[in-house]
Parts: sequence; C-alpha cells; structure tokens
Amino acid sequence: MYGPITIPYGGKMLFNTIKLKPGVTYDDVELALAEMCHVVKETYGGEKGGFIAGQVFRFAGFVSAEGSVGNTEGANHDLVIVTYWKSFEAHERSHADAIFKEKFAALAAMCSETHELGYDMIWQGAPEAATAEQPALKAA
Repeated sequence: MYGPITIPYGGKMLFNTIKLKPGVTYDDVELALAEMCHVVKETYGGEKGGFIAGQVFRFAGFVSAEGSVGNTEGANHDLVIVTYWKSFEAHERSHADAIFKEKFAALAAMCSETHELGYDMIWQGAPEAATAEQPALKAA
C-alpha cells in the first residue's frame, strides 16, 4: 500500500488538482479519497484496466524560491492525485465506469474544484549508483 512504484517509460500521467470547499479538511476527505484510490487500484489495475500506479499528495505550503519563476504565492489547490496509466483511453474508460463515479462523487461533494490534466512522459531517470570516482553526497 505504501511501497515504491515503478513507472514504465511511455506511461501516461494524469495530474488531478483538488481544491477543498471552505471548512473541509484533509481529515474530512481521507476516507472518501482512500476508498476511491482503492477502487482504482483493485478494479482497473494492470491488464484489468490499464492503471499502473498512483500517488496522493497534500500541499505542504512550501514554494521553492530556487525553482519558481513569477508568482510564488503558493498553490490554488489543497491536494493532488497523480496517476499513471497505459493510455488516456484506459483512464477515461475507468472514470466513465459506475463504480468509479460513485467513489469520485463522494470526494467531489467536498471539493470546490478539481482539474485532471493528462501528460505524455518524455523523460525519466534516476541517479546512477555511486562509484569510487563519484562519491555519494553527504547529508547536510
């Protein structure tokens, strides 16, 4: 449930931003979010529906001064759901299914906005293992 994920090159990424209604907290949406994610994972995973993996993040309030250009006031959303799929078509089929719609509706009732945007993967990489010529960085 909380293990690492592996995303094959060429996967499609859906980035869903969620703005909670005033007065609604993460604690209020936690169960609805967990149920929705569980349904996606178990119902549409792998060959059953094209779902590869997903992650949920809560905005921590951090805005990088080093990595930001322009307006740095913060995010206009509270949560993001990042999912990886074999195709956009597989994603759309899953989200048109009554099982998903029921779970998403429970979450959406507590949201003022959600936006789900699809992206094509164009690069991925990880650091190479440290060698004798490349000593590992020490934590500060």
